[in-house]
Amino acid sequence: MLFNHKITVYAIIFLCHQFLFSQDKLIPKDSSTVLSGIVTPPKNKTAKFFHRLVFKPAKSQKIKKKIIVPKHLKVEGKIIRNIIITTLDPFGYSDSDIDKIPKNWSERTGNRAHLKSKKIAIRNLLLFSKNKRYSLLEIKESERILRAQNFINRVTITEKLAAPKSDSVDVFVRVLDSWSSIPKFNISNSKTGLGLKERNFFGLGHQLDYYYSNRKSDGKEANNISYLIPNIKNSFIRTEVKYSVDFDRYYSKGITIERPFYSPLTKWAAGIALNQNYLKDSIQDVEENYISQNFKYNNHIFWAGRAFRIIKADTITERTTNLIIAACFSNLNYLIEPSETLDPTDFYDSEKLLLTGIGINTRQFIEDRYIFKNGQTEDVPVGRIYGITGGYRYKNSKWSPYLGAQISFGNYHSWGFLSTNFEVGSFFKQAKKEQSAISFQANYFTNIIEIGNWKFRQFIKPQIIIGINREKSLGDLLTINENNGIQGFNSPVYGTQKLIFTLQTQSYSPKSIWGFRFNPYFNYSIAVLGNKNNPIHTNKTYSKIGIGAIINNDYLVFSAFQLSIAYYPNIPFQGDNIFKTNAFETTDFGFQNFELAKPKTISFK
Repeated sequence: MLFNHKITVYAIIFLCHQFLFSQDKLIPKDSSTVLSGIVTPPKNKTAKFFHRLVFKPAKSQKIKKKIIVPKHLKVEGKIIRNIIITTLDPFGYSDSDIDKIPKNWSERTGNRAHLKSKKIAIRNLLLFSKNKRYSLLEIKESERILRAQNFINRVTITEKLAAPKSDSVDVFVRVLDSWSSIPKFNISNSKTGLGLKERNFFGLGHQLDYYYSNRKSDGKEANNISYLIPNIKNSFIRTEVKYSVDFDRYYSKGITIERPFYSPLTKWAAGIALNQNYLKDSIQDVEENYISQNFKYNNHIFWAGRAFRIIKADTITERTTNLIIAACFSNLNYLIEPSETLDPTDFYDSEKLLLTGIGINTRQFIEDRYIFKNGQTEDVPVGRIYGITGGYRYKNSKWSPYLGAQISFGNYHSWGFLSTNFEVGSFFKQAKKEQSAISFQANYFTNIIEIGNWKFRQFIKPQIIIGINREKSLGDLLTINENNGIQGFNSPVYGTQKLIFTLQTQSYSPKSIWGFRFNPYFNYSIAVLGNKNNPIHTNKTYSKIGIGAIINNDYLVFSAFQLSIAYYPNIPFQGDNIFKTNAFETTDFGFQNFELAKPKTISFK
């Protein structure tokens, strides 16, 4: 218990440290960032309170800034007369240079085999429209949303006055496609597989992913298919249908219809998810032996949220700061569950969960390069979240209240980028905490370090999760397997406390070969599990050392793949001094998006 209190105190101290440092002046990356720093304090007392809570206080000390030539004209508020959309094949063209065209046979041949994006697919992703007033924030957000699509490589939006002193403006949207079709093929001694991943089906931006496999020993087949419609007529409602069945006829199927808070300017969001899963998993009996058990359950989720502007002002910071109110209802219904002998605590029992959330979030995006891509524009989320979640769960014939809170920060500083997320939550039974969790995570990367023509960054990611009064069930314990800890690590070791620390040194190659860039990296991960009787600091650590090359391609729909080798000193029940290839992907260091949306309990895996 003393250890838990220490960890909590350390996390709070770190949060306070981050809060103080988050007052540092943001170093702008482009003209839109300069605009976002202009904040006029409101006069209303209530508005002043929220302003002090969310926005950064202005400093009297002047900071030298790099002079940046604005990419956009100063036409704020003018009427948009026309929107001219140009879509380009992936090879030999440029989104910014209209004179650049394919010059060789391979580029022209590749373009002929590619189906170009339809203009309607691009128009449906724009936040501005014809005959409406021009807003630079909506232009920048539209660029970001377009860049986030898998089938788009680069995008440039420019404007031109209809006449020298005209009150109307023409907007030009120029989009460079990615190569979107990726075949999948696999042959081994045990099975054969064939599939296709298409990220721009018929040029509409729809995504089709299909994979078929055949097991040689008995001729049984497995299928996995999904189809995604990312947007329906500019509504930003995304619909995805999934179905997969394995060799032993275990399956997963579902449909999700959702409109997220896709932009800080979004006023409402909602979603429906209907899923059914039939699977086999291991569960421990009373003697702690692992027993294979069939599970089958339906999971239905319904949620909705509304965003309200806190302060009515035209500055970008205040336009992207909202009060979010949301509610969520989920119904988990087990059709096949373990017997009472295998599950004496009824952990695998049907449950209903009703949650509501309220919070304040501010969210902007800074354009940067050389983070997860090699030289392409990347949109880095910065912002803050203050959120509270409350509700009730009905399980095992009783209602249990839930209360949780979240505080998040993320920003650029003179010494690099840092984002942190702190969450605490618990169910209650007769005023006693049960299934409580404390979670803290930070993501840090340095500024670009240049050595000759090469560029480098250092990434650091610590994470700690502490469970208190968790259920005595394998399903309510933490692991450090794969995405939940160390990539490539898979072993039945569990705990109610988890500490993970990951380092990665990433390089960015100055040269490319046929569009491919080989970017060497070094990665080190260490993790430890603990529980109430055996705290983290007394237990054995598990680690991984990896080296390899992240291979980027400027034209393909997948951002990167890799060649790598990883060394594991020990994996329980597998052995010591284990080497694995292609065991790690850099998606571990993803951005925190600072989106406050569907209320949820703390993830405990």
